[in-house]
Amino acid sequence: DGIPIGTGAEEAADADWNAIAADPDFKKLLAAKAMFILPATVFFIVYYFSLPVLVGWFPEAMSKPAIGPMNWAYVFAFSQFIMAWILAFLYVAAAAGWDRQAATLLAKFRK
Repeated sequence: DGIPIGTGAEEAADADWNAIAADPDFKKLLAAKAMFILPATVFFIVYYFSLPVLVGWFPEAMSKPAIGPMNWAYVFAFSQFIMAWILAFLYVAAAAGWDRQAATLLAKFRK
């Protein structure tokens, strides 16, 4: 979009960080990041610790066959890998948008 992007040192030298921190667009950027990162982190932690909790409290249910010789505990463990990759993909997509917003914000404050 025609926004010049230099090195981090060049951008840091050219920016008025107090003005950026006070800007409403910067506050929107921080809010957008928090709206993704906090729920994603809570979801990840709950999902990750669900396996040991389920295996500990419901061992007979988790040891029942699910797919062929694999039981539900193994299916759930495998799903954690899939969930982590999906979260990583979603984070990368969201972070690209945040990077564009940050570049636009920095361009607004260039000297």
